Amino acid sequence: MRTAKIDRKTKETDIRITISLDGEGKYAIDTSIPFLDHMLSLMCKHGIFDMKLKAKGDIDIDFHHTVEDIGIVLGKAVKQALGNMKGISRYGQASVPMDEALASVSLDISGRPYLVYKVEFPKRSKIKDFDIDLIEDFLQAFISHSGITLHVSVLYGRNSHHMIEAIFKALGRALRNAVSIDQRMRGVPSTKGKL
Repeated sequence: MRTAKIDRKTKETDIRITISLDGEGKYAIDTSIPFLDHMLSLMCKHGIFDMKLKAKGDIDIDFHHTVEDIGIVLGKAVKQALGNMKGISRYGQASVPMDEALASVSLDISGRPYLVYKVEFPKRSKIKDFDIDLIEDFLQAFISHSGITLHVSVLYGRNSHHMIEAIFKALGRALRNAVSIDQRMRGVPSTKGKL
């Protein structure tokens, strides 16, 4: 089983994560930010990853440090769980509708972190007390520490919650495809011989 465990403690956050890329979609997530808990749960369910995540942070100031640091820890965990990356499919893509919204996620486990984020939310900038700009910050932290090239776009949508939900479901499905083992692949999926 491809698993990882990461603990990260700073003056602003204290985060523990365990992940299995070959899981059953089981999760126990407590970030102290209910909206983020919901989104990460969706990602695990649709990615069929098992994940335990416990995070404490200075959310009395705002959610930024905690959200970004969770992205860092998740990125490190995915990279560690991938190990030598031999036999992985490498690429993943998914388009997911959520009622009126449609999100598309394409990714490459390339070793070259790069984020393209084409999402225009309606005028509302918060969902309850969650600043929706933090989604891009989370994804940037995730790709920077996992070495993934990630393209995210929402083709259309009216409801910010639906748009973000579609992103996380699509991310789970695309990542699931990319980390899956292709029995025909010998070594790493690169003509360079290294990712």
